[in-house]
Amino acid sequence: MLGSQYQQCTRCVMDTSDPDILFNPDGTCNHCTDYLLRISPLYNDPLKNETAVRHLIDKIKSKGAGKAYDSIIGISGGVDSCYTAYFAKINGLNPLLVHLDNGWNTEVAVENIRKVASKLDLDLETVVLDWSEFREIQLAFLRSSVVDIEIPTDLAIPAALHQMAEKHRIKTILSGGNYSSEGILPLQWGYHVMKDMKLYRHIVRTFSKVQRKKTPDFGLWKEFQYKILKGIKTYYPLNLINYNKDEARLLLEKELGCQFPVRKHHESRYTSFWQSYIMPVKYGFDYRRATFSTQICSGQITREEALEHLKTLPYNPETIENEKGFICKKLQISPAEFDQILQKKPLTYKDFPNSKKAIKFVYRTYRFLFPKK
Repeated sequence: MLGSQYQQCTRCVMDTSDPDILFNPDGTCNHCTDYLLRISPLYNDPLKNETAVRHLIDKIKSKGAGKAYDSIIGISGGVDSCYTAYFAKINGLNPLLVHLDNGWNTEVAVENIRKVASKLDLDLETVVLDWSEFREIQLAFLRSSVVDIEIPTDLAIPAALHQMAEKHRIKTILSGGNYSSEGILPLQWGYHVMKDMKLYRHIVRTFSKVQRKKTPDFGLWKEFQYKILKGIKTYYPLNLINYNKDEARLLLEKELGCQFPVRKHHESRYTSFWQSYIMPVKYGFDYRRATFSTQICSGQITREEALEHLKTLPYNPETIENEKGFICKKLQISPAEFDQILQKKPLTYKDFPNSKKAIKFVYRTYRFLFPKK
């Protein structure tokens, strides 16, 4: 999906593989410019952030007073969510860990979750999706040829967390999402952030025969219900500290005995396969560009280091056929059908009915009515 005129940012490593990228006269792009102007100042004031952390911890404890748990943390077995649990524990919080099992966990991720819960002495609840239904939903997205095939999981996770929060009368959800390692992500690579149920329903209805009854979702209306009507708020504590993913990984390995794959989001075999193989091979999107560009802007790696990493393939050519076979077997499709899907015209959310304009209007209105203090 590269444009006719290739260009790469002179400051980060984003390029015209993102169809929406814009370049300044000096060759820098809109992604890193926006990050440095809007995002970077949010976590570069240690004194202010220390005060913000203390205020957040006090608020969570106050809201959770007298309850079994004061917060909920969604845990995947990756570095960010495991460190969020560690952060909560050392700050005197008592969160309930919640894991969404969509059938694609790696053994390493499962073991990391067990170690975090056990060694931090935290309770864990696992929400297991109905595989027969969820498999059909994932196949619908795969067959649709839309790039964002992880939308079903990305909406099921917040749905499960909010349902669990309501069940236990908890008002606080702590997320491991952070600007430090994922502050740059083109919308065409990550449309799940829009929580667009119009697109979701259209794809499931068009490319499958399943009647979605058991798989939870989290569209704009449900977000409004939980956030405004029920008062359940989500906070991102890693944005309030000098969070370095590599340092967090080493600490968790030393303190809790965790093990982590090198690449982001590879605690799920499906997510790993999607990001490392399907995205670059079918769509021409190398997800590493977004991750590396964020790390360049946050001072964790240099542009030269990122460019060196990008010289290698995002997947291992010696093992990819075995991985492809595993994916096909689990989804119950033939390798031939998978190859046909791979050859179909690559599409994005723009090629399907969607509610992007309405959703953006609602978010702008919400920010106007409820400005951050």
